[in-house]
Amino acid sequence: MTVKNNNIKFYKGEQIPIELHKVRIVQKLFLKPIEERKEAIDKAGYNTFLLNTKDIFLDMLTDSGTNAMSDNQISSMLQADDAYAGSQSFYRMEEALREVFGKHYVLPVHQGRAAENIVSQAFIKKGDVIPMNYHFTTTKAHMELNGGKVLEIFGDDALQIKSDKPFKGNIDINKLKDIYKKYGKEKVAFVRMEASTNLIGGQPFSMQNMRDVKKICVENGTMMVLDASLIGENAYFIKQREQEFKDTTIKDILLEMCSYADLVYFSSRKVSSTRGGGIVTNSEELYLKMRDLLVLYEGFLTYGGMSVREIEAMAVGIQETCDETIISQSPSFIAYAVTQLDKAGIPVITPPGALGCHLDAKGILSHVPQQEYPAGALAAALFLVSGIRGMERGTVSSVRDEEGNDILSDVELLRLAFPRRVFTLSQTMYVIDRVKWLYDNRELVGGLEWTEEPPLLRFFMGRLKPKTNWPEKLIAKFKKDFGDSL
Repeated sequence: MTVKNNNIKFYKGEQIPIELHKVRIVQKLFLKPIEERKEAIDKAGYNTFLLNTKDIFLDMLTDSGTNAMSDNQISSMLQADDAYAGSQSFYRMEEALREVFGKHYVLPVHQGRAAENIVSQAFIKKGDVIPMNYHFTTTKAHMELNGGKVLEIFGDDALQIKSDKPFKGNIDINKLKDIYKKYGKEKVAFVRMEASTNLIGGQPFSMQNMRDVKKICVENGTMMVLDASLIGENAYFIKQREQEFKDTTIKDILLEMCSYADLVYFSSRKVSSTRGGGIVTNSEELYLKMRDLLVLYEGFLTYGGMSVREIEAMAVGIQETCDETIISQSPSFIAYAVTQLDKAGIPVITPPGALGCHLDAKGILSHVPQQEYPAGALAAALFLVSGIRGMERGTVSSVRDEEGNDILSDVELLRLAFPRRVFTLSQTMYVIDRVKWLYDNRELVGGLEWTEEPPLLRFFMGRLKPKTNWPEKLIAKFKKDFGDSL
């Protein structure tokens, strides 16, 4: 019998994730002294996006474009056909997408947000509403720029930090029905489901929920759109947590999920461990509405802004998404980190989701007001004491209202991403250890304020500074406890 996932039970011990791959190419890492990390975060304006990778030990900012490619993906790049039009590389990718997603028409794009732009321009008009299980930052920006209004209709348990609910990414069916009553079906551009919900802890939705949503869409003549960027992980959670699918293959789960969607778009930087993205559908009508926009914004129909080497690697990566051994690696390491931190009493999103381990910054830094950006402060503090770069997913990632006030985020999270096949168990244990130390010294961490605030997607390029001298106090305590240790 072949092991199908990464969760191995040790003799007289706990269940521990094990790497079902071997490392053959390595990249050297550097763990710099805390004084140098302080200089780096000062220079970056306390925004981890602006850190230089030479100053970072473990880069847990995102899994987007940072997953480790397989040997088969890398070798496939050598057969790339670099024709501008009619490239054989495209046709190999097209065949893979048809096989895995079950959709005939394929539009390649250079990354997921390019797909969001095309979908938004093609199908949203001013005054439309777009119901969804939760928004993503760039998704919401594209939809609002095209005159749409995002309506998040998640269940009441979705924002609970500690929970045993297996599918916190579900759409609330009654709330969806209420939207049709309030706005009328002609105002609903489409219903979007994100697999899995990025901003609330990588939480999946169930297959039954997708079926229920599809039924309402059909009744109202509304298109269902699936953001499939983390569809492999969502399929894995369906297999693990939804009794009906415990003996179903990942490939068959993927095909059923995609069968309910009229249009599927994705970031290949996530779903297939390479760069690029795509839009797929079985509707010629939908395809034709998007085709000319792709040529205008992305490039020709057979490369879509990607290099042909990326296209070859995407084709292999999409097929590997059906391999449970590959798709389970990141969720199993996330689950291990979440379980260990939860046992230590540290507020962390449960149950474990996709993409990363999500720390509850509002719970950890309860003394820091939301207006002083606790998730951003926690991200900066963790980098200071560990060299680990995480991503703020809170009010820094939000926007201001028309009066200039912050729209406070539903949750304040520090996301520690676990790209596929990148980190070892010992590195994961280091992460857990430094988070535990920071939690024990959390009262030393203070808030942040803006020094440079872009009007759009400010979390990418904005700069902040500490409101007090809390970084110096944190460094002093760290050096007291660890001495000359890095």
